[in-house]
Amino acid sequence: MSKNLIKQSILTALLLSSSSLMAQTTLLDEVSVVEKNYSFIDSNTTEDTNSYTTNKAVKTSTKLDLTLRETPQSILVFTKQRLEDQNIQSVQDVLSKTAGVTLHKWDERIMPTTRGFSISNYMFNGIPSYQQRANDLDLVIYDRVEIVKGANGLSMGDGNPSMSINFIKKHANSKEFKGNILATAGSWDKYGLVADIQTPLTSSGDIRARFVAKHQEQKSYMDKYKKEVDVFYGVVDMDLTDTTYLSIGASYEDLQRNGVRWGGLPAFYTDGTRATFDRKRTVSGDWTYWDVTTKSYFADLKQYIYNNISLNLSLAKRDFDTNTALAYYSGRFNKATNLATGNPSRYTSQRSETEEDINFYASIPFELGNLDHEIVMGTLYNKHKTKKDRWANKNTTAETVDIFNIQSPWSMAMPWNTGVNQLSNTTRKAYYLAGKFSLMQDLKLIAGARVSSWDYKQQNGVGNRKFEDEVTPYVGLIYDIDNNHSIYTSYTTIFNPTSNKGINNQYLDPAVGKNYEVGIKGEYFNGHLNTALSIFRIEQDGYKNTGVKIPGTTTDAFEKIDGVVSKGFEFSIAGKITDNFNLDFALANFEAKNPNKTKFNTEAARTTANLWAKYSINQYNFGAGLNYKSKQYTGQGATKITQDAFVTADLMASYKFNKNLDFQLNVNNLFDKKYYDRIGVNSMVYGDPRSFNFGMKYSF
Repeated sequence: MSKNLIKQSILTALLLSSSSLMAQTTLLDEVSVVEKNYSFIDSNTTEDTNSYTTNKAVKTSTKLDLTLRETPQSILVFTKQRLEDQNIQSVQDVLSKTAGVTLHKWDERIMPTTRGFSISNYMFNGIPSYQQRANDLDLVIYDRVEIVKGANGLSMGDGNPSMSINFIKKHANSKEFKGNILATAGSWDKYGLVADIQTPLTSSGDIRARFVAKHQEQKSYMDKYKKEVDVFYGVVDMDLTDTTYLSIGASYEDLQRNGVRWGGLPAFYTDGTRATFDRKRTVSGDWTYWDVTTKSYFADLKQYIYNNISLNLSLAKRDFDTNTALAYYSGRFNKATNLATGNPSRYTSQRSETEEDINFYASIPFELGNLDHEIVMGTLYNKHKTKKDRWANKNTTAETVDIFNIQSPWSMAMPWNTGVNQLSNTTRKAYYLAGKFSLMQDLKLIAGARVSSWDYKQQNGVGNRKFEDEVTPYVGLIYDIDNNHSIYTSYTTIFNPTSNKGINNQYLDPAVGKNYEVGIKGEYFNGHLNTALSIFRIEQDGYKNTGVKIPGTTTDAFEKIDGVVSKGFEFSIAGKITDNFNLDFALANFEAKNPNKTKFNTEAARTTANLWAKYSINQYNFGAGLNYKSKQYTGQGATKITQDAFVTADLMASYKFNKNLDFQLNVNNLFDKKYYDRIGVNSMVYGDPRSFNFGMKYSF
């Protein structure tokens, strides 16, 4: 089937569905007029559920109202309760507690992977978005984090077949005045204060507001490092009529970091042996910094027509401003002199970016043959633009320096380079159609497709490229074995645009990641406990350098080939075992190989596991966790670098003094395990040593 035929089919389906909807509306109006008062309180929120799972709809994979059991893919949810119990405060914290993920912490940036592939797919309130690698997003304004493993092209469009992360913002759900204030203190002079307040703005509570503010500052186990975070978030939720809902909000996050690293430590001494350092050592200087300011604005409108059919419009805008002054070193370290001779680099930059998002879709649940069905159809627009990008650098060779205190070369106005990094913008457009069809009472079909376009333009015209009518299909079957268990199978894809050109001097087609998955899911105690076992296979296209130059140029010609194949399994269990016992356990294993059968991405741990359990008795709660990663390595022979398998342990204890006051203590890396979060010749980055965090929360 051609792309044009698929595109025309989706358009036809949209038109027919709209016509059918109008016809049904007229018919129903002639028969009777029924007024229904819809509830606009966020029914999917995980706040105040005291659970590590959810029995509500999780829409990250398809936008359909599917529970975890009904979704034919590996999917997990970090609920508000789990985020609080484990003191998970940032994106990096979430990824470090997700089975299957290797963090690859470079410096302030992370390069995470799962199932062998880079994680680059981020969503905010269900809208695909851009996430800076150096912006360790604070989670204080989010209700939960939903994660879909594997390809997720129906929701994301372009990206890697790794996983998608969806951050769901908090809403003003209370019609009464309520809130809490949290004060924290922790290792390395870490202090913080959070206020989270909700209030009705009308006597009926139809208009409600919520405000969240956070200030945190800390030093570190690393020399010179200091970090300060300020977050402000406000949202107003309005029930404009019995069938119309509007939510508007904005957030501001200022992340300032001084004494930062840019890259990691050398892996070898000058005599060729492996280097080891105290964890407090970093390649840096006291003049370095890496600051990011993020502003976001959003508006969500929901209009019910009748019988739960809704029209949904979301608008969002995000602005990023990044300022850096950084130091890097490439070479080997002389342990006799405590100096290093190699290639130090100094770099400073100012960069501004903006992103605009529009998402409109209709959700049409209906009953046919005494069975429930749902159709979702919509369109999406996303534009990311670099508004300012200027930088200055100084690179030297064979310079002998104290890499732990590199001196700054900047004494006067920055010698800004221009005309090298050009301003650019990337535009994504898509329309999609998906449906949940109950073929029988126990058998459901999930099917859909997305047609996307991707357009990149650079100020000087170099590298401009456009890919249109990229089709990403989705199909899955779920069969209920009994009241508690379902088996499923699914197939979906995702595409990733390339800058490689063929011999004809034309850009090659995007790489396609194909995701095949089968599994079994369990749902117990009315959805308060969920289990899943999945087996997957991912095929990702590759590109091969032909060794021939494109005629009339000095550019290498590439050709598209079969690429990496990743196979593995994942198991998870999350939720309440008893009223007093919460558990979250996940185990993931994969093996990825290149076309020549060699191992792909050996820097990623092949087997990872995360365990967290909490037991409650009266006003006391006790939690404990284990985090396991198998061996990772890079290089070969004398330059092979290995991180052996390791386990870290975490603890939590909390006490409810009365109905208003709670105390909580968290200890991470209890046994102070020394390990690397990234490995490489000049990329050795230690994981965090033992730390504690104490919190006191007053609720009202």
